[in-house]
Amino acid sequence: MRDDILNAIDNPKELELLYRSNKTIFKKEFNLVYPEIKHFPIADFWHERLNYESSDISWGTKYELLFIILASLLAGVIAKIPILFPIDADFFYTRNIGFIIFPILISYFVWKNNFKIRHVLFFSGIIICSLIFINLLPINSKSSTLILSCIHLPGFLWSILCIAFMGNGNYNRYDSRIEFLRFNGDLIVMTTLILIAGMILTGIFIVLFSIIGSNIDNLYFEYIVILGLAASPIVGTYIVQTNPQIVNKVSPVIAKIFSPLVLITLAVFLITMINSGKDPYNDREFLLVFNSLLIGVMVIILFSIVETFNKDYNRISLFILFTLAVLTIVVNSIALSAILFRISEWGISPNRLSVLGGNILMLINLLLISYRLFRVVIKRGEIEDVKNVISRFLPVYTIWTFIITFIFPFIFSFN
Repeated sequence: MRDDILNAIDNPKELELLYRSNKTIFKKEFNLVYPEIKHFPIADFWHERLNYESSDISWGTKYELLFIILASLLAGVIAKIPILFPIDADFFYTRNIGFIIFPILISYFVWKNNFKIRHVLFFSGIIICSLIFINLLPINSKSSTLILSCIHLPGFLWSILCIAFMGNGNYNRYDSRIEFLRFNGDLIVMTTLILIAGMILTGIFIVLFSIIGSNIDNLYFEYIVILGLAASPIVGTYIVQTNPQIVNKVSPVIAKIFSPLVLITLAVFLITMINSGKDPYNDREFLLVFNSLLIGVMVIILFSIVETFNKDYNRISLFILFTLAVLTIVVNSIALSAILFRISEWGISPNRLSVLGGNILMLINLLLISYRLFRVVIKRGEIEDVKNVISRFLPVYTIWTFIITFIFPFIFSFN
C-alpha cells in the first residue's frame, strides 16, 4: 500500500480507489508516509481528511462489532477453562495466561491488515507451537527455567502482536514500531478506564442486589468479573483503533505528568535506600524489587518518549526525561553490579543469567536513549532520533525473550 500511495500521489482518482479498497490500511500507511510527501498539495488535503477529529464516537462496521463481541466471549471462555474442565488452575494460569488475550488480538490485526494466507499460517504456527511447548514442559514447581519460560512467554507473544499490528511489509520500518508502542500506551490508558468503570458498576450491582437480599457475589465474580477482565483489553483495542481521538490527547498528558513524578520518586527511593542500609547485593528479594522498579521506570521512559510528538515537545519535558534516564542508568548499574557480585559468589544460575542479560540490554538501550535525548536538549538532534534508537532495539528484546522462553530450558536441562 505504501508504494501504491507514493506512485499515485499525482493521481486523485487512483488515491480514492486505494482508499476505498481498504480504508484502515490506507490511513495507517498514508500517515506513515506523509512526512515524505507533505510538499504535495493533495497530500495536505488527504492528511486533513484522514485525521479530522470528529466529536462523534465511531462504532466501526457491524463486522468489527461482531468480531469484538465474539472475541470477548472467547477470551472469557478461555479464562474459565480450569472451571469448565478438570484442569488444575495453577498449572493452567501460570503457563497459559498470555494465550487468553494475545492470540485474539493477533487475530484482530491479522484480519484488519488483510494478511495473506501464508502469513495467517505463520502466526497460527507460532501460537500453536508456543502453546504446545509451554504446556509440555516438565511439571516442577522448583524449576527456574519453567518459571522463566512462563514469565517471558507473554513478552514473546507481545512481539508477535507487534508484527501483526504493523501489517505486511512494515516489519523493518521504525515509525511502525513506534506506532505500536504508542498503541500500547493508549491501550493501557483505555483498558484502565474500562476497568475503573467496571469496578464502579460491580459495586453498584452488588449493593443493589444485597438490598433485596440476593447473595450473588460468588456467581458474579466467577463469571461476570472474569469475563470483564478478559474482554477489557480487547474492547480497549477496538476503541483505540476506531476512536483514536478519544485517547491520543490523554496519553501525552499522562506521560508529561508521570515523568517528573517518577523522577522524584526514584530520587527519593535511592536516598532512602542508602540511609536504610538495605542493599541488593546480599538481599535477593530486595534485588527482585530493585529490578522490578527498573523495568517499570524503563517502561515509563519509553512511553513518555513515544507519546511526544515533534510539533508539541518542549525541552523542559525532554530534560526531565533525560535526567530520569540518567538516574535509571544509576539504578541499572547498581542492579548489574549486584547480579555480578551474586554470580561471583554463588555461580551461574538460570535466574541470574536471565536478569544479567536483561539488565545489560536495558543499560545499553538507556545509554543510547540518554545520548540522543541530550543531543535534543542542546538542540543538536531531533526527537525522531530518540525514537529510532528505541525502534532499533525492540528486536533485541524479542530475541532475548525468545532465548529465555525456548532455549533456557534445554541449556539448563529443565532445572
